[in-house]
Amino acid sequence: MKALATMHRPVSARPKFLLLSLAFMGFISLGLPDAVIGVAWPSVRDTFHLRQGAVALVLVASGLGYLLSSFFAGRLMHALGIGLVLTASTSLVATAMFGFAFSPMWAVFVFCACVHGLGSGAIDSGLNGYAAHHLSTRSLIWLHACYCIGALIGPVLMSNVLASGRHYSVGYSAVGGIMLAMSIIFLLTHRCWEETSFTAPEIRLPIGAGIALRSSTVWLQMAIFFLYTGLEVTFSQWTFTVLTESRHVSPRTAGIAVGSYWGCIGAGRILSGLIVERVGIDRLVRYCLLGAGSGALLFATRPTVGAEFLGLALAGLGLAPVFPCLMSRTPRRLGTQLSAHAIGFQVAAAMIGAAVVPGTLGVMASVGGLEMVPVGTVVLFGILAVLYERLMRRPDAGLAPS
Repeated sequence: MKALATMHRPVSARPKFLLLSLAFMGFISLGLPDAVIGVAWPSVRDTFHLRQGAVALVLVASGLGYLLSSFFAGRLMHALGIGLVLTASTSLVATAMFGFAFSPMWAVFVFCACVHGLGSGAIDSGLNGYAAHHLSTRSLIWLHACYCIGALIGPVLMSNVLASGRHYSVGYSAVGGIMLAMSIIFLLTHRCWEETSFTAPEIRLPIGAGIALRSSTVWLQMAIFFLYTGLEVTFSQWTFTVLTESRHVSPRTAGIAVGSYWGCIGAGRILSGLIVERVGIDRLVRYCLLGAGSGALLFATRPTVGAEFLGLALAGLGLAPVFPCLMSRTPRRLGTQLSAHAIGFQVAAAMIGAAVVPGTLGVMASVGGLEMVPVGTVVLFGILAVLYERLMRRPDAGLAPS
């Protein structure tokens, strides 16, 4: 109730700037550990004597934790305030990273993946919900660009640890230390969040979630978020393994490739924020999906090492604005009543896709070889493009007040 009472107080420029900066830090903290497992997986797999497809358990456990916390994100924001939610979520992620580093058995490692998902889901859903209703598309895209900064740092850090001959626990411990430091920062500044209106928007829902789920447009958007996020994570998760074990690229170079992929997503989001108002949200997403699909095809055909890197760059640049642009369009496409529920559903669908898509491709790789992964991404890009074109033909519901 305290968080609700402070939501509508006037906001001075200084606290607002501070909290926006902390929100950017929050998205960096989300990205930092997410891409690490893709680089660490071959070492983790060998440590626990696992099959290639066992990574699906890690992704599913993380996705389930993400799903659970994102579903209750709104209630957490109002009950605790966004500052304490940030503190708790980054603390959970830090705990998970140290757990990854020192897990004595595979079951503990999988449990830590669930803790990681729990820590990440609430802040992701909460900040996306706020930004979609209260920030411009440009600001939302740049907020997601901060995620890529963390996702760029993580794999480069882990690949350098492994290339130097040290155990993956060193890399996970380093990430855990960074996350612990960020949680302390959020704890020290949590009262600033309570004194301003920069919290998750007040939820007044005259319709139930069940009614929202009757909308075919809601389900179509959930399917698009499912596939998009699955593809984004697939490139992050499997590129290192495909390059090193199927195409015999050195671990250091493969780690740079993964980091460069996330760097291109970050650069693409910065660039997209500059041009989105001129190009238009829907047109920008259409062009970017075409570019990303072309990059996936180039990576799958692997004519040369340079072309593989170019394909990853195109995939990253093309994927860059899709998630924030779709999130920004949700209130207008569905109306505020449906979008209040739909944003949480979309985040949940995205997290399920992040687990199911790369996990399924991993199982296929166990049967048909690692090259099944890049081929599968090309097929999924085709399906994603078809679904998006169907969404484009749906009329907007407008911004009817709730």
